[in-house]
Amino acid sequence: MTRFPLFLAVLGLSACSALQGDPLRYPVPDLQPAQKVRVGAYGSVELREVSLPEYATLAEMAVETPEGGITTQKTQLWADNPVRAVTLELTRHLSQITGLTVASQPWPFESTPDARVDVRIEQMLADRQNMFRLSGQIFVSPTEEGGRPRARFFSLSVPIAAPGDAQAMAAARGQIVQDLAVFIARNGLR
Repeated sequence: MTRFPLFLAVLGLSACSALQGDPLRYPVPDLQPAQKVRVGAYGSVELREVSLPEYATLAEMAVETPEGGITTQKTQLWADNPVRAVTLELTRHLSQITGLTVASQPWPFESTPDARVDVRIEQMLADRQNMFRLSGQIFVSPTEEGGRPRARFFSLSVPIAAPGDAQAMAAARGQIVQDLAVFIARNGLR
């Protein structure tokens, strides 16, 4: 009987601290592929760990200030490590969109992949115009001789449905990573 009041006291304290601005973690929604992209050049692809700018590797969500600076939201956190999460999201989307065998590095199969994709992101944030922006460069390297390596720049943006809302930012990030997968399939894997 003495443990129950202690439990209620701890529960009450945790509820109070949540109301006082403790950080909340926001997952990126799982999106179904909006389109399929036919890829004939490869059957399997290894995705290297995605490279993010330093501010985008933090747990805190990054936003652009009205003055053009970048700040992070101390009470709005991504649910997962951003590098890991973007790499896994991109792997899933590439697989779903193309129908290829896609795995993130390290390659888990005995055979080698037909190609390797390296994604280097230079900008990933919610900007002051309420858009989620993603830009950088992709590199596709065939593992067999005779294949054609490719390098392409990308600059993508999607609107954030509710300005300043963490769930809307997470949804926009999910959409833009899916858009990046379509870009890679169309411009790097065909």
